[in-house]
Amino acid sequence: MNAQNLYLSISGVTEKETKTIDSLGYTTAFDNYTALETEVNNFKKALSKLGYIENQLIALRKKNDSLYQADFSLKTRYETITIDAHGLVDLSILKLTGFLEKDNQLIIPMAHVENTLQGINSEIANRGNPFNTLVLTNIKKINGKKLSGSLSISKLKPRTIDKLIIKGYEKFPKSFIKRYLKIKTGQAFSLDKIKAKTADLNDLIFANQIKDPEVLFTQDSTILYMYIEKARSNTFDGFLGFGTNEATNKIEFDGYLDLNLTNNLNYGESLKLLYKSDENDQQTFDLKLNAPYLFKSPVGVDFNLNIFKRDSSFVTVTQAAKINYQITSRHVISAGANTVNSTDLLDIPTTSINDYESNQFFLNYTYTKRQNYDFLFPVNFLFDITSGFGNRSYAAIDENQSNFFITTFKIFNLNEKNSIYGRINANYLVSDTYLENELPRFGGINSIRGFEENSLIANLYGVLNTEYRYKLNNSIYVHTVIDAAYFENQVADQKGKLFGFGFGFGLLTKAGLFRFNYTSGKTENQKFRLSDSKIHLSLTTRF
Repeated sequence: MNAQNLYLSISGVTEKETKTIDSLGYTTAFDNYTALETEVNNFKKALSKLGYIENQLIALRKKNDSLYQADFSLKTRYETITIDAHGLVDLSILKLTGFLEKDNQLIIPMAHVENTLQGINSEIANRGNPFNTLVLTNIKKINGKKLSGSLSISKLKPRTIDKLIIKGYEKFPKSFIKRYLKIKTGQAFSLDKIKAKTADLNDLIFANQIKDPEVLFTQDSTILYMYIEKARSNTFDGFLGFGTNEATNKIEFDGYLDLNLTNNLNYGESLKLLYKSDENDQQTFDLKLNAPYLFKSPVGVDFNLNIFKRDSSFVTVTQAAKINYQITSRHVISAGANTVNSTDLLDIPTTSINDYESNQFFLNYTYTKRQNYDFLFPVNFLFDITSGFGNRSYAAIDENQSNFFITTFKIFNLNEKNSIYGRINANYLVSDTYLENELPRFGGINSIRGFEENSLIANLYGVLNTEYRYKLNNSIYVHTVIDAAYFENQVADQKGKLFGFGFGFGLLTKAGLFRFNYTSGKTENQKFRLSDSKIHLSLTTRF
């Protein structure tokens, strides 16, 4: 047997009041009398919030077995209330309400009074007084539709963070708490701000936040608990590429080994080692060391050693050092210097390859936005720009030079399965004259795909990489490859456009991320040929 529904009808003392009540709306059907009575009480409170603070429930009566009638007298609707809070509440807090007048009084529409007072109370709590109470008292009529009132505030001693306790990853580097999250003891307590700051932990590759921070209040202290776990952040990236040599008609191989060691000493440090060898008899050795927040200071240091050797033509050694400052979890600025020494290995002198030495100072800005919830594509947006200036000397010739470099990429997530990836990489070396062994090199799997690794040189180049990606599930995706590039080489008096097309897929396994790419490249006046195609296999594992 089904229970009988109860129904509610609300009326005013006049036809006008009844129309006002009907325009506000209310629930009319209920399963039991308790729910019906609750709706009547809630409606009375809603009337007060709208300015009918003198409204009265005249009667709640039963008209028949299923219908109840509530009779209200709305009386006067007050439009605003004027509150003099100057001296009781910081002026900067009152300005946040949007209702502060020139005479430092609050004139608040009645419909916004409750939310405004809650906002003031929350901001006072965020500034170190979590237990304060805010009460509106001495409410008086100014005229027919306006009210005035006073604020009563009870404040206890402002709270500060007295102690920080890390749960889970107890050896989490303390400098990252103070410098990266900008949380320290003695700081005014604000749980909302602390939660916003600790959310930045998810932008670190070596740690994750397990759950929101918690706080323990005692009579004379405030203890903050943070829940962090250490993440596997070391990576090993192996790559193998092969294709057919057009001149010899033989298959040639190229590849690289990329090792990244991060936070193994629990200081947030990183060591990156790259060794690359390609079919053009070119070898690259690159070593990078990053030490953040050196000696607990707000600055970190980076060191880089790069050795590049091209067959028996030349070898170039680059040494760089920079200091960096992390503005926020996503923004980093840095400044440094580098020295380049290149040695001509040819027995027969040439005009395009020479011994030279270069010294430059540079500035760098980096912005990184991560999406750690996506194991396949953990970085959503990167913007990295560097500008350098200095001099280069060779054969008793000393020239000023400048260098501009930019790399940026963005993933446009269309939905859970579809996304578009776009990347721009460009380098511009500005000089009166150029040597072949000083020109930037590009081409290959991390540049314009379909071309041999580092097979292209230019004093100016720009590369656009695009991919349409489709996720079959959280561990498998397929993608297209459409690349384009423009370059200028003043040494060889060349300029032109390059294109790369292809497809690939990625597979996330327990061993790591396995990637396959099949690409083919061409110049603007060249037709595609299957023999020009490249196949790249790579595996990235995290440990």
